[in-house]
Amino acid sequence: MKNDIFQKLIYQLVSKLFVFPIYKFVFQGNLKGKENIPQKDCFIMVSNHGSLLDPPLLGHALGRNVSFMAKAELFKIPLLGFVIKSCGAYPVKRGIADKNTIKTACKKLSNNNCIGIFIDGTRQKNGRVNKPKQGAALLAFKNQTLLLPVAIVNSHKLLRFKFCIPFFSKIVIKVGKPVQPPKSSSRDELYSVTTKLQDSINNLIG
Repeated sequence: MKNDIFQKLIYQLVSKLFVFPIYKFVFQGNLKGKENIPQKDCFIMVSNHGSLLDPPLLGHALGRNVSFMAKAELFKIPLLGFVIKSCGAYPVKRGIADKNTIKTACKKLSNNNCIGIFIDGTRQKNGRVNKPKQGAALLAFKNQTLLLPVAIVNSHKLLRFKFCIPFFSKIVIKVGKPVQPPKSSSRDELYSVTTKLQDSINNLIG
């Protein structure tokens, strides 16, 4: 209990003191669809992925403590590792079925915490959802938890240079309407929900 309270305190401090100025003043962050964010129930946030900064930017913008699955390697990067860990991220090993990661996600959901999943599993150069994995849908079925499609626009091109002068792209985060969890764990049902999430996110991106 004390650890949860401490974690939430650290999350809020990092979000407001570190992430907020980057989100608001560097990238001119803007949130659309705030009314679609559940305020009481936990949910699984499902998003596209274009930048290493996506987890803290999304977590701050949504206004809810969202724990992200993140590559284990990222926790070894000094500053980034501290930020994502403070924001509730937990490591996942790429290329293998990490049962501990799934157990951690289920435990967080059972404790009414929200989790975030990048549906492609890795960053995409065009910033869209291209080859979605079915893990989010399966996790939603196991926990009977709402899926919240979210698009983070322009994160794949945060920084550009023109005549050696840096230009920062404007970040827009768009929240879609929640999607109900699959009714079963059948291949067809998981595929249907995953495709619905992909279409929703890509439509939000435009």
